[in-house]
Amino acid sequence: DTSLVSSYSEEFTVKVGYSAVALNHIVDFKEKKQEIAKPVSPSELFPSLPIVQGTSKRLKVLTRLTLVVSDPSHCNLLRSTSTNIRLYDIIAVFPKTEKLFHIACTTLDVDLVCINVTEKLPFYFRRPPVNMAIDRGIYFELLYTPAIKDSTMRRYTISNAISLMQICKGKNIVISSAAERPLELRGPYDVANLGLLFGLSEGEAKAAVSTNCRATILHGETRKSACGVVYTVKKLHKIEEEETVPACKKAKTQA
Repeated sequence: DTSLVSSYSEEFTVKVGYSAVALNHIVDFKEKKQEIAKPVSPSELFPSLPIVQGTSKRLKVLTRLTLVVSDPSHCNLLRSTSTNIRLYDIIAVFPKTEKLFHIACTTLDVDLVCINVTEKLPFYFRRPPVNMAIDRGIYFELLYTPAIKDSTMRRYTISNAISLMQICKGKNIVISSAAERPLELRGPYDVANLGLLFGLSEGEAKAAVSTNCRATILHGETRKSACGVVYTVKKLHKIEEEETVPACKKAKTQA
């Protein structure tokens, strides 16, 4: 599985079942005006990456930039053609107000919109911007680490997640950790089970830690290259599909 996690130990990440991690660089404009630095090369941090269990491939390390925006002027940086921003594999935005959430969903060129899970949301999710984000291929990120740290934040996480599910119907959801130490990381199957508490179905919860994460990475590749990225999925051959249809149903259809 692929997951957008930030892990302190790449070895531990592989052991719990992940094939890729994203190292998150957070810029909060509320603290002070900050310049966007170039992402640190994974090879500088990890001279030798571990082999993913069951494969011959090494762990994939991605770079991610998360911008915490509390004022519309903060979004201007994302609209600019900053060279450093384009170097990141994934760009996420954490909007603090309803207006900024609307802007993020409808106009900003990002891959992820982060949902606040540590406190009560100051606004309600509305269907038009959420649907537009889904149409644009943008995903909504829910963090699970706060829910396993504190009972109060657990209530906020579940409540805010369910509020989002009522609008997006479980589409375009990514569940990640934001883990700062190995003990905060959970395996993909455990995270999928947490997704059930967030209001996701079993299939949607599994997608939130696998296919949706891969789609987010592909969305980032498209953004960086300004071209399309083709993602192929194997489908059953028509003849094989026909073989799985019971004879009684075939007879009714032909009649």
